[in-house]
Amino acid sequence: MVELFLSAFVTLFVVIDPPGCAPIYAGLTVNATPQARRTMAIKACLIAAAILFGFALFGADLLQAMHIELDAFRIAGGIMLFLIALEMVFEKRTERREGRADKIKADPAHEDVSVFPMAMPMLAGPGAIASIMLLEGSADGLMGTLVVLGALAAVLFLTLLALLAASPLMRLFGAQVEAVITRLLGVLLAALAAQYVLDGLRNFFG
Repeated sequence: MVELFLSAFVTLFVVIDPPGCAPIYAGLTVNATPQARRTMAIKACLIAAAILFGFALFGADLLQAMHIELDAFRIAGGIMLFLIALEMVFEKRTERREGRADKIKADPAHEDVSVFPMAMPMLAGPGAIASIMLLEGSADGLMGTLVVLGALAAVLFLTLLALLAASPLMRLFGAQVEAVITRLLGVLLAALAAQYVLDGLRNFFG
């Protein structure tokens, strides 16, 4: 169970990427009051939690209703996560996030960024949804499910702390440290994605 928790925690931490979300959030809320920043951070994490916990608990039923085998989802999810990993290594993911953030900052109608873009798609994006469904598919029984959900709760809690401390952290570490962390997490995610594909192929071909 410890191995399952660590695997789930590392996978979700890398995909959700709290260190990468923090500077984006700091930029989006630069003109907001401290109270507004705290409220939006909490709201974003709660909405993302509702989305991810929903897919964790009912994602398997959704796959079954669509007649999609778990091994097929493992392969597809692994490929998707590998593409995200490549974007992280070459900083394309950060550029895309920053571009989305700039568009929202340029639109005065978007004052509350907690739902879009923070909760969805930055925190509960396609990669995070695929990851939690893959992890739940690999969990064994009720205890395994609870372990995966516990890892998700831990990552979301760390994400909330990162968002709340976004502005002070950016002043302390700067963009260079965040870029190094993102690249390292991208390499790790690439390995995890390859493992998902190998597991899917191994199970499919017996």
